[in-house]
Amino acid sequence: MRADSPRAAGPPAVDGATFSRREKVAGYVALTKPRIIELLLVTTVPTMFVAEGGVPSVWLMVATVVGGTLAAGGANAVNMVVDRDIDALMERTMHRPLVRGVMSPRAALTFAVVLEVVAFAWLFATVNLLSAVLAVSATFFYVFVYTLWLKRTSTQNIVIGGAAGAVPVLVGWSAVTGTLDWAPVVLFLVIFFWTPPHFWALAIKYRDDYSAAEVPMLPSVVSIGETVRKMALYTVVLVGLTLVFSPVAGMGWVYLGSALVLGLAFGVLVEAVRRDPGERTAMRLFSWSITYVTLLFAAMVVDVLV
Repeated sequence: MRADSPRAAGPPAVDGATFSRREKVAGYVALTKPRIIELLLVTTVPTMFVAEGGVPSVWLMVATVVGGTLAAGGANAVNMVVDRDIDALMERTMHRPLVRGVMSPRAALTFAVVLEVVAFAWLFATVNLLSAVLAVSATFFYVFVYTLWLKRTSTQNIVIGGAAGAVPVLVGWSAVTGTLDWAPVVLFLVIFFWTPPHFWALAIKYRDDYSAAEVPMLPSVVSIGETVRKMALYTVVLVGLTLVFSPVAGMGWVYLGSALVLGLAFGVLVEAVRRDPGERTAMRLFSWSITYVTLLFAAMVVDVLV
């Protein structure tokens, strides 16, 4: 390994004692990437409504959300430990707690492992074994397959690695039923195919960052035109899967109509990026992709309730 490679560079050393207790607590919270966790939970709870065919137990929803939050937070913390060297090179991530030296890598890794152990024990005790295994298996996949293997070696990093972010729908379904079925599998595929266009839209803006860190995120190694072409293909499959979910899960017209309208809007914005492949248009698509998945899963809840 070259001495000047991003992996060897590492973050700047900062004395952790210079940070206040409040800053350290905030740093540990930041390790879990709360905004990403919010998005995962947006998919978990509505799935539970569909699995129940109505309103699930409030306690079960709370228990599942707590366990899912702990598991996802632990996975994100490990990711920050492994990626602290390239985080120091990228504008988007250079202010993360490990780069700033808020805590040591060992402390962060210990924190992550504790979160995972507690997550498994909590889900096993309050939900069921299947949900506990699924939640923690997503962490192993995210850490070992995405972070340690694919992220720095393959343009398929976010495509394959994104499977970890699709597991919460399986956790939500199994929390209610204790089993899995075709409906949660289709939802898993919905999130799986949603992830690449969602993330590549963000990566278009930060492609220079990824190039500097030698991370082969698609927009940093191929043309924007080629990136958008792949985004369009994934979007077509995504919308098709959201429509397939309707008969598989026995959804009604509220969901089906919403899936059609939301999918059309997604496609229009992908086309807008193709016509104007600038950062502003790409970020508009990125923002919409979050709104899209939120509204799609909200439509499931409304459909079930009406």
